[in-house]
Parts: sequence; C-alpha cells; structure tokens
Amino acid sequence: MILGIDTSLGTAVAVVEPDGVVRAQVESTDSRGHAEVIGLLIERALAEASVRPSDIAHVASGMGPGPFTGLRVGIAAARAFALGRGIPVIPVASHDAVALELLLHAALTGGRDNTEDAAFAVVTDARRREFAYTVYRGIDDDGLPVRTAEPALAPRDDLDGLLASAGVLRRDTERIPAAMLALAAGRALAADRTMASADALYLRSPDVTLPTGPKRVTA
Repeated sequence: MILGIDTSLGTAVAVVEPDGVVRAQVESTDSRGHAEVIGLLIERALAEASVRPSDIAHVASGMGPGPFTGLRVGIAAARAFALGRGIPVIPVASHDAVALELLLHAALTGGRDNTEDAAFAVVTDARRREFAYTVYRGIDDDGLPVRTAEPALAPRDDLDGLLASAGVLRRDTERIPAAMLALAAGRALAADRTMASADALYLRSPDVTLPTGPKRVTA
C-alpha cells in the first residue's frame, strides 16, 4: 500500500494499492488549515481503506510547487509517518499528479479535450497575482506524465499570452489528487525512477527577515 499526502493547495490524503486501485481518498479544500486537519485525514483515509499503519509500505509526498507554510506541513507529515514505520518516502511533484489524472481521463474519453496529444500546462493559483505552472506532453512507457518544462511562476496577466505563444493548452486546478500522487509514486517505484527532488518546490522564499540589531526591551 502507498499513502499519498499533499498540502500544496488544500490537504489531500489517499491510500492506493500497488496496482493502482484507490482504497481511500479524502481531502480538505481549506488552503490555510493544513496543520489542523492533516492528522485527522490520515487517520480517516486509513480507516476508510480498512488498513493499519503497518500495511503501508511507502509514503508519496507532494513536493509542490506550493507556499512555504502549507507545503511543509504535508512534507513533515509524510516524513514523520515514514520515520515511524521505517519505510521510504517517494517525492512527487504535485503538478505531476494533476497531469497524470488529466492524461488518464483523456485516454478514457478518447482525448476529446486534446490533452492526450497536445502540450498542456497544469496551472495553480500562487497568489500575489501570480500563477504556478508546469508544462507536460503525453505519457511515457512507464505510465508517467512527460514534463517538458519545470515548474515556474508567471504574472496572472501574462500567463495566457505566454502559453498561447508556445502552443500550450491551459489546465487550471484547485486541488491535487492524492490518489494520483500515490499512483505516480508507485509507477516510478516499479520503473526504478526518481520523479522529483527531496527538496520542496516552494513558490517563493518565506516572508521572514532576520533582525538587523538587538531588539529593544521595555519594562
């Protein structure tokens, strides 16, 4: 069994069998309450899948792109679960899970939305009038989406023109499917491939500045 965890947008958790059968998938769309729900969602996913923590063999961790505070909650939860069980963490770019879902849907529907054959960008709201996007084209022999450009940021007003000039379709999403994250991890594991770095793909640096001098203390 593979446990998938992602907090790059909302909070999503899934339990997937090695052959891709989804045993459970639960999520919260709240983009600011990750720490409050992550433990409950893991517990709920295991219960709905009728499995125990000891049944989990790998943990798939969504590595972003995502905001600093939210993204690290899911990564920390994935690593903590894996550490407690003594099992590996498989890092997966969060946009890869969305791309895989789109490509599988296109294959099942005959590619009516052109996603199956054309280049397309998975787009998520990065706030501050920016979008995060990753460009893909097709699926490879291992059943994984082919990334043709690495995750990037673009101003909201510029993204459509940028994608149109490159002949890339736009595919917006407001959620990361944890089941697809786990499925991608399983396929990468079977093919002995590494899909993403173990370093988080933060959208930007945290909004923290180091103090420039001693802080004044008053009585």
